[in-house]
Amino acid sequence: MKRVNLKQIAETLNISVSTVSKALKDYPDVSKKTKRLVKETVELLNYKPNAFAVNLRTKESKTIGLIIPEIVHHFFSSVIKGIISKAEKKGYLVIILQSNESYELEKKQLDLLSSKRVDGILISLANETADFKHLNDLIQHELPMVMFDKIAKIVNCSKVIINDRKAAYTATKHLIDSGCKRIAHFRGPLLPQNSIDRFLGYKSALIEHGISYDPSLVYILKDMSYDEGVHFAGQLLKDHNDVDGIFINTDLVAIGAITEFNRIGVSVPEDISIVGFSNWFMSSVISPTLTTIDQPGYEMGKEAFKLLYKEIKKRKENLPIKFKTLELETKLIKRATTRN
Repeated sequence: MKRVNLKQIAETLNISVSTVSKALKDYPDVSKKTKRLVKETVELLNYKPNAFAVNLRTKESKTIGLIIPEIVHHFFSSVIKGIISKAEKKGYLVIILQSNESYELEKKQLDLLSSKRVDGILISLANETADFKHLNDLIQHELPMVMFDKIAKIVNCSKVIINDRKAAYTATKHLIDSGCKRIAHFRGPLLPQNSIDRFLGYKSALIEHGISYDPSLVYILKDMSYDEGVHFAGQLLKDHNDVDGIFINTDLVAIGAITEFNRIGVSVPEDISIVGFSNWFMSSVISPTLTTIDQPGYEMGKEAFKLLYKEIKKRKENLPIKFKTLELETKLIKRATTRN
């Protein structure tokens, strides 16, 4: 069936199109009887407003774009839930795209969202992203944008982050406080800012507690996957059989490492203690349960949308915008992979 339009409703009731439009908008100069007839006819004919036409009038698409590296990742799925919980209340549709950690795909997706005239964009950068021209170009064209989690410090826009360096310092200090003296670090790729900051937090915790930093104890992972956790756990034991603690950049990798240690008979935490990062739900069901840093993904999603929504409204009203960086708190969740 073809879509019903206002003209067909007007012809059915033998009134003008403008009267139909006013009745639907509850204008006071339209009688209650006419309003009732219009609403009954709209329901009978299953009329749906033309969103494109409405958008042209209001200069709003009521859609926002969301670009994330991975949809299946527990942290990002929590972020998505937080964003949607706020966006729906404000009448916004969220277009979700996955960059697969690819810089080139991220650029294409930003171009696509811009061409679709979204009202704003939320983005967590791909691991490959080292050039930020594609981001700055959109900001210069006054398209509202908020970064979260994986950000670029030199891009001038609002951001929602955690203090990755502080959180990593806390994780490493906990290993030290529990008696560990040779602590390895499974870190992420070299480019993402959060990977850099977590490494720096690990390194500073060692140095400040009188433990020499040994670069051979730092393993650079590419995909941050379960399989890499399995692989590097085995590799670590071949390279350094005296290691008694590991700070691991994300829980998925940590679970892979625990699985491998369980398989080969390395006792956790008696032989090696482990601290992960993000507090994925599997962290509490793996055996032994994983000590980790709780990263507030749901809250990050909510706050990122709130910042974006405020900017969208201010731009529409031609009000000045002051970019803001919001830092959310993290906390250490002590479980069974550390000794206290």
